[in-house]
Amino acid sequence: MNQSTIGTDQPYAIEMRNITKVFPGIVANDNITLQLRRGEIHALLGENGAGKSTLMSILFGLYQPEKGEILKDGRPVRINDPNDANALGIGMVHQHFKLVEVFSVLDNIILGTEPSTLGVVRKKEARKRVMELSKSYGLNIDPDALVEDITVGMQQRTEILKMLYRENDILIFDEPTAVLTPQEISELMNIIRGLAKEGKSILFISHKLNEIMELADRCTVLRKGKYVGTVNISETTKEQLSEMMVGRGVKFSVDKADASPAETVLSVEHLSVRSRLHKKLAVKDVSLQVRAGEIVCIAGIDGNGQSEFVSALTGLEKAESGRILLNGEDITKKNIRYRNSHGFSHIPEDRHKHGLVLDYTLEQNMVLQRYFEPRFQKHGFIRFDEIRTYAEDLIDRYDVRSGQGPVTVARSMSGGNQQKAILARELDRDHRLLIAAQPTRGLDVGAIEFVHEQIVASRDAGRGVLLISFELEEVMNLSDRILVMYEGEITGELDPKTTTIQELGLYMAGAKRQKATVKTEGGEQL
Repeated sequence: MNQSTIGTDQPYAIEMRNITKVFPGIVANDNITLQLRRGEIHALLGENGAGKSTLMSILFGLYQPEKGEILKDGRPVRINDPNDANALGIGMVHQHFKLVEVFSVLDNIILGTEPSTLGVVRKKEARKRVMELSKSYGLNIDPDALVEDITVGMQQRTEILKMLYRENDILIFDEPTAVLTPQEISELMNIIRGLAKEGKSILFISHKLNEIMELADRCTVLRKGKYVGTVNISETTKEQLSEMMVGRGVKFSVDKADASPAETVLSVEHLSVRSRLHKKLAVKDVSLQVRAGEIVCIAGIDGNGQSEFVSALTGLEKAESGRILLNGEDITKKNIRYRNSHGFSHIPEDRHKHGLVLDYTLEQNMVLQRYFEPRFQKHGFIRFDEIRTYAEDLIDRYDVRSGQGPVTVARSMSGGNQQKAILARELDRDHRLLIAAQPTRGLDVGAIEFVHEQIVASRDAGRGVLLISFELEEVMNLSDRILVMYEGEITGELDPKTTTIQELGLYMAGAKRQKATVKTEGGEQL
């Protein structure tokens, strides 16, 4: 906590008074007041679609409110765009990254603030400063890598460094830990505490109640676009916060019976996949099996080959060597549509790049992999009424909140509701194997509870589930078996009932490893 440095007799560093913002079909912010003290870490909590990101986007100049005013240090200010926000010392790490994918990491960090002489950018000077910041804050990056080639975790670090490079004193972190490992989260929390001690004021948006309880001084809660209340963290509990957020009690553990594994659904034999960043192998001779009726989790620190492994399974990337068998059939060289129509469902790690067509409507996204089925087309003509009915059913069953229902453009929805839309689409398809990569990324506690229930229900219905997660609690609570991937290899197989988070962490960091034994379809020991 940082209460000792917070001055309550000074003007607020930032005060947002009676902010109202309306989008077509929805009031995103309804008369909300938020007060941030100097040197304070102030958490903003709410369900997916509660209006948190909208409120912060108004503060950063991305949106203009219909009503209300913003004061900085007690003086009214007008923030027309992000340039105005930066001029006022306001920086933001966005939940959905604002990066130019074809630029390098370094170019993204310095974009718009490049040091130059007579129009020539002093790149060497900029690189030196960025690398000093990177080292100082423990945010390791490859400055020359293209953003389109790096992991989601690396993109997050790029966003944080972009803000630190601009020396802002009001720092907005919108779900900054959503894709970080436990070690990286701990480091980031230390960074944020250090920034607050330096006098910077932090607005911290998170769905993770443990993080808020550990890090924040105060917390403001929103629900369905309305202000619920502001509490001192030292005087509240995680359970009270969750009830303020969702309006009911929430279970923090996963209820599931013991697994009853049946036949093998997925068999991976000696699979190797090249890295997206260089010519080396990102996945090295990996063999594993997933059976019907079990949840197998691949745990590991981001960047150890998990993304490339999933891409090879789903057909997004070609395997260098090895075989992938689905229900005994070799699908290694089959295309993506074949895999989807023969039993694959895939919740992707990056919902924007691989999960949705952002400028399509919600109903169009719901049938991306099914529009050619007889139910949705007749003699080559799309049956739009059937698609509308189907989408409305999924929206209702999976509680996907959107301003205009099935005709809402996907880009305009909150990140959590985009994720729920993908989940609805993938779970509703007739699948034998569900590959879920970071399925609860950016979701609130109520939505996480729902997603976990759906994944367990999929397992109990006799489907195989391959879960890829960086969340240690999720790994321990949800899996029936844990496989640890380190530097592209399976280094251990653990039983969540008998292992500990500490032991799991040692395997993830490469400090421990074991020889995993897996049987192939032919009974060969690998």
